[in-house]
Amino acid sequence: MQKDENLEEIGFTKEVEKRAGSYLLDNNRLIMNALNRAVKGKLKLLDTRDALRKYSWLRKYYWSILSKNKDSYTKQVAKDFNGGYFIRVLPESDITLPLQTCLMMTKPGYVQKVHNIVIVEEGAKLNILSGCVTHPMSGSAIHLGMSEFFIKKKAYLNFTMIHRWNLTTEVYPRTVALLEDKAQFVSNYLCLNPVKKLQMYPSAICKGKGSAVEFNNLIYAADTSRIDIGSEVILEGKLSKGKILSRAIVADRGKIIARGRLVGKNTCKAHLECRGLVLSEKSKLYAIPELMAKHNDSELSHEAAVGKISEKEIVYLMSRGLSRDEAISTIVRGFMDTSILGLPRSLQKQVRWLTERVTEGL
Repeated sequence: MQKDENLEEIGFTKEVEKRAGSYLLDNNRLIMNALNRAVKGKLKLLDTRDALRKYSWLRKYYWSILSKNKDSYTKQVAKDFNGGYFIRVLPESDITLPLQTCLMMTKPGYVQKVHNIVIVEEGAKLNILSGCVTHPMSGSAIHLGMSEFFIKKKAYLNFTMIHRWNLTTEVYPRTVALLEDKAQFVSNYLCLNPVKKLQMYPSAICKGKGSAVEFNNLIYAADTSRIDIGSEVILEGKLSKGKILSRAIVADRGKIIARGRLVGKNTCKAHLECRGLVLSEKSKLYAIPELMAKHNDSELSHEAAVGKISEKEIVYLMSRGLSRDEAISTIVRGFMDTSILGLPRSLQKQVRWLTERVTEGL
């Protein structure tokens, strides 16, 4: 029962007809791997272990853009991984229903080591709703998630990730995306529950001409959560574009470090923005932007704003009949508005509901 409730909170449904496909991994055991009949012939979905055995050509993608020697976590997964998903969208296939994946940990003290590979072929489109969750009784679990995304010419990938961890979980994802000519990649990340430690720094390489990437993050750190999150966009292709947008709220004794890095290597345009709210005297929030222009026509910009909720806003809402706590909760929910994510219509309503449900008691 508890598992089902946790899955529901990250948007995972067992009703396959509402999804293009469903992949569910519990620790290292594959629980669900199914495709909607409407997308068969357009979409491939396998466990990465099975895909590597089935497709010899996949070896040229495996660890090709993410270095297995990047750090101790990549080395662990490269040596021995226990699952992950392989997704391939065939050329010119427009998959309208979202594909859902879930990496779940239920075993006390478990170290989940996964490697995900996503290939969106030329002219194809896909929306992925990915959730990660730990069971309340999982103890001091550790999640090591390696992901490599390949977005081919004129292809589109929207990857929305919702994490629901707990205060005994440590999380270390490592992600790299490679974009070809006129490819588009939108990465949305939501972490609205406490976590012991989260450290991630996904990177997107706009290799192709006219390629574009967006990183959107909604982060809430409460209790004693320690979150170090960043995004990097490397603009190598001519006329490539990038955007990093982060909204962060920290409460209690939580700590957030919000990083962002833009690297312009050609005629390009990119913007980095971080806004944060500090809800208690003992919480900490750091915004660390980094811009690096290596070409005369690189146009890079950033803005950051970190502070407390305006007392004037609280007083105004209280004058409209709300209590102080209700006023603060209303401001927080507005600050975490999911409209900034640019979600496809099929996901907007569900993700908005999930966010409102989590922030309702703030």
